[in-house]
Amino acid sequence: MTRTGNRILVAVLVAAIAFAAFAFWNARPAAPAVTFVSLQGEKITTSSLRGKVVLVNFWATDCVTCVKEMPEIVSTYNKFRDHGFETIAVAMRHDPPNYVLNYTEKNRLPFKVALDPLGELAKSFGEVKLTPTTFVIDKQGNVVTRILGEPDFAKLHELLEQKLGET
Repeated sequence: MTRTGNRILVAVLVAAIAFAAFAFWNARPAAPAVTFVSLQGEKITTSSLRGKVVLVNFWATDCVTCVKEMPEIVSTYNKFRDHGFETIAVAMRHDPPNYVLNYTEKNRLPFKVALDPLGELAKSFGEVKLTPTTFVIDKQGNVVTRILGEPDFAKLHELLEQKLGET
């Protein structure tokens, strides 16, 4: 092969590697295929949520930050629910179900609240151990972001508006 041919081949290979790296780093992982069971016994699968933007919030009744942020989670849900948005609050494994039910009823949480008695949901979402941990899933079922701690709700709302506007 000529010197020019070698240079072209190297340039093509470099471009291919760069494209593959870009695609890898910008790929969004699919949300895990799980079934949430609400406090009312309703089963909700991640596949049944396709076409909606979904916020999944791992929380606990004994988590100070979780309790502090919950009114904002409620406000976010109320703001976007009529636009194809769903929220599922997943109580952590250690949280006694009666505490979760009491908190949910007392605070009139308007969205789905699920228990994770065996920790399978937390494990499926990447070994969630700290609360709050929040995920945003787009309409195609891909995880857009993972937020550890209380979200910046202004930025979260911008992201939700963007994702709700996508087809």
